Amino acid sequence: MPTRESAPVGAPCWIDLMTSDIERSRVFYSRLFGWATAAPNEDFGGYFNFTKDGVPVAGCIGSRPGSSAPDVWSTYLASDDAQKSVGAAAANGGQALVEATPVGQLGTMAYVTDPGGAGIGIWQPGAHQGFGVLGEPGTPAWFELYTRDYDAAVAFYRDAFGWDTHVSSDTEDLRYTTLGTGEDQLAGIMDASAFLPEGARGQWSIYFGSEDTDASLATIVDLGGSVVTPAEDTPYGRLAAAADPTGALFKLVTMP
Repeated sequence: MPTRESAPVGAPCWIDLMTSDIERSRVFYSRLFGWATAAPNEDFGGYFNFTKDGVPVAGCIGSRPGSSAPDVWSTYLASDDAQKSVGAAAANGGQALVEATPVGQLGTMAYVTDPGGAGIGIWQPGAHQGFGVLGEPGTPAWFELYTRDYDAAVAFYRDAFGWDTHVSSDTEDLRYTTLGTGEDQLAGIMDASAFLPEGARGQWSIYFGSEDTDASLATIVDLGGSVVTPAEDTPYGRLAAAADPTGALFKLVTMP
């Protein structure tokens, strides 16, 4: 399994799950993706990492007691200065929800929203560089923003996070911009105004690699999750959307 030592500045570098049922989530993802779990870090609210063949791939933390927030996967972009990135986000139409906060020797995190209301994390690596593998079965494979504020979102990620943006499609059916191009693509932004309800906030999606999307969906159902969008063939692979047993949404992709 190829590993990645660090992420380019501005690129997705880490993901984590906030869940209302830690043990149920732990069992679900361990059985679905073959993940193992590290010991919870009580200094950071019981936060723990999932690993794949010994390599960190994701984090997990329990939601606060009494919280009404839905369980959710979050994506973090790499930064060489989290405080500066928060300022750049605010200066380009975003809003800071969590200011730059040191996490021991591991790094510094922050959380902001983009102009379309989508939440995006910021991670300035210290000892913890982020996920160490990308694009393999059972690991993060793609990151995609659905937004009704497409032009503003593209400008935001370009100007606030230094994205090298490339328009991959600009038709009535599909407006799509990527971070990077060709084999170096790392994330995408889709104009979702045709299917996101009026006033809906943008939302980031995480795709996990699968050797067989249909088989993974069957396993998801067996483990108490649900199918949100059945598998379909696309030029980018066989895609599907699912929810885990507590309702956190994610996607699957079997590369072509």
